[in-house]
Amino acid sequence: MKIKNSVLLGFASLLLLGFGCSVKKFIPEDEYLYTGAELELESETKIEDIKEISEEIENLLRPEPNQKILGMYVGLWAHYKASKEKPGFINRFLNKKLGEEPVYFSQVNPSTTEDLILNRLENRGFFYSVTSSEVNRKGKYAEVNYAVKVSNPYLLDTVIVDRDSMAIDREIIQLMKDTELKRGTRFELSKLESERSRIDEGLKRKGYYNFNNEYLIFEADTNIGDSSRTFNLYLRLKNAVPTSGIIPYKIDQINVFPNYSVNEKAELIDTVTLNGKNYIQGDLVFKPELLDNYILIEKDSLYSPAKSRLSSNRLSFIGNYRFVNLRYEELDTNDSLGHLRANFYLSPMTKRNVRAELQAISKSNNFAGPALNLIYQNKNLFKGGETLNLTAKFAYEWQLSRGEVQGLNSLELGLGADLIFPRVIFFFPIKERFSFSVPKTKMGIRTEYLNRQGLFRLNTISANYGYFWNANRFAYHEINPISINLVNPSEISDEFETILESNPFLRTSFERQFIVGLNYTFNFNKLADRFRKHGYFIGLGIDLAGNALNAASNLTGSESGEFLGLPYAHYAKTDLDLRYYFRFTENQTIATRLFAGVGKPLGSSLSLPYIKQFFAGGPNSIRAFRIRSLGPGTYRPEVFDQQSFFDQAGDIRLEGNIEYRFPIISVLKGAAFLDAGNIWLINENEKLPGGKFSSSWWKELAVGTGLGLRVDIQFFVVRFDLAVPLRVPYLPEGERWVNDFDLGSKTWRRENLIFNFAIGYPF
Repeated sequence: MKIKNSVLLGFASLLLLGFGCSVKKFIPEDEYLYTGAELELESETKIEDIKEISEEIENLLRPEPNQKILGMYVGLWAHYKASKEKPGFINRFLNKKLGEEPVYFSQVNPSTTEDLILNRLENRGFFYSVTSSEVNRKGKYAEVNYAVKVSNPYLLDTVIVDRDSMAIDREIIQLMKDTELKRGTRFELSKLESERSRIDEGLKRKGYYNFNNEYLIFEADTNIGDSSRTFNLYLRLKNAVPTSGIIPYKIDQINVFPNYSVNEKAELIDTVTLNGKNYIQGDLVFKPELLDNYILIEKDSLYSPAKSRLSSNRLSFIGNYRFVNLRYEELDTNDSLGHLRANFYLSPMTKRNVRAELQAISKSNNFAGPALNLIYQNKNLFKGGETLNLTAKFAYEWQLSRGEVQGLNSLELGLGADLIFPRVIFFFPIKERFSFSVPKTKMGIRTEYLNRQGLFRLNTISANYGYFWNANRFAYHEINPISINLVNPSEISDEFETILESNPFLRTSFERQFIVGLNYTFNFNKLADRFRKHGYFIGLGIDLAGNALNAASNLTGSESGEFLGLPYAHYAKTDLDLRYYFRFTENQTIATRLFAGVGKPLGSSLSLPYIKQFFAGGPNSIRAFRIRSLGPGTYRPEVFDQQSFFDQAGDIRLEGNIEYRFPIISVLKGAAFLDAGNIWLINENEKLPGGKFSSSWWKELAVGTGLGLRVDIQFFVVRFDLAVPLRVPYLPEGERWVNDFDLGSKTWRRENLIFNFAIGYPF
């Protein structure tokens, strides 16, 4: 930017004047400022995980000293300045934002820290290690140096399980065949705890409902008759373990309450028994023969925590129940087994609801405006968990931030119906084998009307039939083997006809078309947990259309590209969305995304249908460029108008983004970002010179950067981004990198500062 050196020097001088002052004069006479500790580790033998051990010990060196910024105690200085008799507004503000309480040497206890170090080393098998500490005082500052001599570790020789005549002892011996406690393993307290938990989980899987890992005890014996540092490990049950904890439990009875209420009395309600399960309900709410498929536990089987958990998950995924509670009751027993009654308490949601939503819409194509949605929902339509959704939509939108393009307004009307079955519906019965959740079948039909004022009207009828399910907590699949779209443009204006005449590819993508095919979506999402340091997302989409119609057209002898006289789209399209989050803290994140997509017209099709094409630029893409103002390739329209709006779409999209997100105050968050990418065509289009993808694609990338503000209110985020271009692909080679940032120029700001408003994070 055009900022004079004197201004930078003056700013740096102010910093030095403010923070460069030493805090030494503020330290009380009888105190020393604690500056931290140094750790030196010595070992007689090579230790493979010495780095991990060193980091663990360093975390014991408490307290943490005051932080330094560029070698200066900024936070401590702010605290001392605010502690004056009349600190003033600025000092109080700096203390509130930056201040730190001083950490004095009087708060440090080296001998206690030494004991903690020795204890931690003993937990890792390094018995009889030696520690020492030395205090170094210099002026008003003090630090501590810790020296640790790590002894040779104790290594495991033999694991011995105390035997008895009880069945549980035989089970423990069997489980110990898979132990990680092998000969030569170093003594590790954490590994012993982990082993106890593993045995506990293994016994629970074998029906030991009341077992607890606290019932197990490991005892180490180092007196094995030689001078080597080895030990034997004995595993046994503690004394006085209750009988209920060491016997397996069998499920004698399974009760299911499909319409549970705390006011219900089971003895007054009808009971239907099916496959060993009792379905207890008054009026028929859920058909037992359908509900039975969701429950994996069986009568007379041993207790299984996995089947219990999965049964609850599967019932929850039906989507009709507000609460799903599985409770076990212990029954009186006079034999060597425990006995359980399993009770499933299912509390339904409200069956019918009508909702009206008045929305302010902000789309990724920069159209914004009000919308009204009317939604009717009927859950448990046929008493098998089916959900019927009826929707009606009215929206009026106009386009924002499109430079010279004016008057792009639209009216959108829509009606839709979806019927969702919480099971697989196919031409013949299918026994699903998904343990985590049951796949759902979705049938949908909708019609939409779009009036792009002054250009065209678009009538669309679509229908789909498919399945979706969660394979586990993170993986989601959706496949629609039948996906039909009938797109019918009408009332094309003379102005838009001129646009189509100038670009045959665009005309092809706007023709009346049948889109018949299948599509598949896969998402693997580990971004939702904000406490996860490393989060990632993998999204894959596959869209195939026209293959079946092409085969049928060949069989019937129809004209190429037509079926029963109706043109159809023939293409293959796929996209890959990769995201990675690195969280420094709960509120500071570096978020990255890499997106790649390609669609190839097949057969007689020259281009993808317009609704299937890619575009670049805008609030969820490369934010330094307005919506649809990039590409394809190095193409640049002579004038940014309505024609260029429809021209700037492509068959290939490559994009990468990186964004640093940080808190500012309360619900206000900040961001700094860098975006890069572009779109290209697969086939040459003489009307769009420079648009075809080539081996030098990397020279045609657009790059932009900027800053953003987010108002983050729980599940609702309002986003404002201000961006500037760094590299403009449609400029001549050698001139594409921007090197003149003239913020003082109104013309430069109007052409280069791009403001984006959106709802939600960009990725």
